[in-house]
Amino acid sequence: MSDYETVIGLEVHAELSTKTKIFCSCPTSFGADPNTHTCPICMAMPGTLPVLNEKVVEYAVKAGLATNCEISRNSKNDRKNYFYPDLPKSYQISQFDKPLCEHGYVEIDTEEGKKKIRLLRIHIEEDAGKLNHDEFGGGSLVDLNRAGVPLIEIVSEPDLRSSQEVEQYLRKIKSILEYIEVSDCKMQEGSLRADVNVSVRKKGETKFGTRTEMKNMNSFRSIVRAIEYEANRQIDVLEEGGIVEQETLRWDEVSGKTFSMRDKEDAQDYRYFPDPDLVAIKLSDEYIENIKKGLPELPETRKKRYLEEYHLSEKDANIISSSKYLADLFEKASAICNNPKAVNNWIISDISRILNETEKEPIDISFDSNQLGKLVLLIDKGTISSSIAKKVLTELFENPRDPEEIIKEKGWIQISDEGAIKEVVLKVLEENPQSISDYKSGKDKALGFLVGQAMKQTKGQANPQMLNKMFIEEMNK
Repeated sequence: MSDYETVIGLEVHAELSTKTKIFCSCPTSFGADPNTHTCPICMAMPGTLPVLNEKVVEYAVKAGLATNCEISRNSKNDRKNYFYPDLPKSYQISQFDKPLCEHGYVEIDTEEGKKKIRLLRIHIEEDAGKLNHDEFGGGSLVDLNRAGVPLIEIVSEPDLRSSQEVEQYLRKIKSILEYIEVSDCKMQEGSLRADVNVSVRKKGETKFGTRTEMKNMNSFRSIVRAIEYEANRQIDVLEEGGIVEQETLRWDEVSGKTFSMRDKEDAQDYRYFPDPDLVAIKLSDEYIENIKKGLPELPETRKKRYLEEYHLSEKDANIISSSKYLADLFEKASAICNNPKAVNNWIISDISRILNETEKEPIDISFDSNQLGKLVLLIDKGTISSSIAKKVLTELFENPRDPEEIIKEKGWIQISDEGAIKEVVLKVLEENPQSISDYKSGKDKALGFLVGQAMKQTKGQANPQMLNKMFIEEMNK
């Protein structure tokens, strides 16, 4: 197995966050009742004509500039002739030989350092609808709400060599698209998905092997698993003297295997030709320059600033800057509480943990920066302890509101009254004489144990600094 090298290229499809579809004025919002976001144009009724949404071009150019692409001054739309059961025209309007953006790149971090992944092109096209299959074999129903939703397709060169590099690359693309606000990249809603092309070859060879393609994958975990399985499957075929067939595969998440769907088409099979109903796309230098000037700070720049301005560690700066939503939360909350170190710690630890446990993305965080900033302020003022703050954070995820309102409602205000604290300290010391002996014999952990017992008795509401001080004073008497 180690004699082989995996070669991977990706076609990433990102739904654009325009208010209306690419060739008509139907809304693009997700989750509407089936076939309620449709009109004669996106349903391909006879006699209807498409009109290109100018925002689609602007967003595609933004994506191209953010990924170091050359922007075409003279582009066009083409018809891709292929039977889509959920696209009424039975062809897709896409771009063939004159895409809007070409020859870009993004950089990813690998164990060997920075690696440049080249982009062949970024082009615009329309999405297809969705088939809802009756699991009991009663047929299929078509929902055309998604038909005509604008996409950009980001096509990489076959520069990726492992599933880990693929995940890094996809996360980088997702991060850039979020920063420039052209797509919400909600993978669970299909806003970001990838076609994964995989081939293998003996190490040292320059000729590519026969590739297979896995379509419409929208989970980092599934993509990593699918690449690893498919590469090993192809190696097994070659080692047994077989031939890898060029085909389109389906990844089955349950069995962890790929299954053949159909032969893989080449470009000539699509019989591209210029769409006669749409005029050419001519872009001026001034138009492109204006979009370039309006680009926001991108992930790499923001990471560099966090290292210099906030003195975050390389690891923390990487995590926070990789998501626009986490980065915005960090900066705005830090401005409210003037404690960026504490905000960073909350994002890196508890917030990230809850996101992982609930399988949510940063965009799904229900509370805002004002509420997180206030939470840190309440800790800094001594109103609540860190342990109570963790409970407040859980409440913010479940039912976001003012943190002060939460602690009043739950009765979680920190006990800082000296008399009340002393009463608890004396009781804990009386119940744990062995810990007193341990502390006096130099076992520092004994103090932590005693403080923990006091926190348990006060349900986490006692001021931990006061507890520490008072325990030390009492035991040193």
